[in-house]
Amino acid sequence: MANEKMKITLPYLLYTGDADATFGAKTAEGVLHWCPDQCVAQRTLPGGSLDLGIPTMSLEEAFDAGARTVLIGVTNRGGIYPTQWTDDLVQGLEIGYDIASGLHDRLRDQPALMEAAEKYGRQLHDVRHWTGGPIPLATGEKREGKRALMVGTDCAVGKKFSALAVHRALLEKGANATFRATGQTGVLIAGEGVAIDAVPADFIAGAVEMISPANTADHWDVIEGQASVLHPSFSGVTLGLVHGAQPDAMILCHEPGRKNVRRLSNRPMPSIEETIIAHEQAAKVTNPACKVVGVSLDTHRMSEADAQAAVKQIGAETGLPTTDPIRFGASVLADAILKMT
Repeated sequence: MANEKMKITLPYLLYTGDADATFGAKTAEGVLHWCPDQCVAQRTLPGGSLDLGIPTMSLEEAFDAGARTVLIGVTNRGGIYPTQWTDDLVQGLEIGYDIASGLHDRLRDQPALMEAAEKYGRQLHDVRHWTGGPIPLATGEKREGKRALMVGTDCAVGKKFSALAVHRALLEKGANATFRATGQTGVLIAGEGVAIDAVPADFIAGAVEMISPANTADHWDVIEGQASVLHPSFSGVTLGLVHGAQPDAMILCHEPGRKNVRRLSNRPMPSIEETIIAHEQAAKVTNPACKVVGVSLDTHRMSEADAQAAVKQIGAETGLPTTDPIRFGASVLADAILKMT
């Protein structure tokens, strides 16, 4: 039974099943980092060795503690659903849980889960796959409210973490702001949104218009970015996102020291300067006034001293407010966005 509005009931029971080190726990770790108060416990099965550092509970214990959605928080190679989890997850549906997953394999393609969801009136959330009805084609028409979009020099340079950190900083400054998720982990953190990379190409911009609609003049949507318009493999996703977001401001995300484009080892990384030019040019299609107003660095692989030096150097080179929003805070990026009001 698919959730047509993709509105996920919180809080979560983070499910790692019998997963070991061959699985990645990026989804669960991301949700736990940003929404610790919405993560009641973890659920492991015999043989499972992943530990998220939170209490381990049975399905019944976690439900009694308030959890309402079982979140499959791990991803194996290929995003394949582990069928040995089915009996346990069916029991969860019987108890009263919904189930959410970011796997490529769909929960609703598992007959036993579908049957149980229908029987007990529960929801199966395949967050990589939109189930909310037709997505409109984009119009490009100006809409009220303000929007800030995270863009990047490459994939995996901190666009999701930057968006969440900027959103939090805006709220701390008393701004009226909403985080808009465009990737599966972001959707699970926000409880709603669209995984843009699973939307047919013609409808990407329309999907972004849909999740960041017209709002009050003082409201900022902080939109999670994907890939880069200069990435040969994924630029189509980014371009649709930029056009649909119709951003008033963009934050450029970058990992200092990265030599080659991710997954394309023979292609050198584009410079920050050419990346800014490319994204501003793309943004002009739906908002000619859009500018990159700050730079967000992912320095988690660097020492503290090297990270501080990178922030200082790139800030001087670009003339833009620059920080690692996780390491040093996102206040300067939030201030740069608010100056666009």
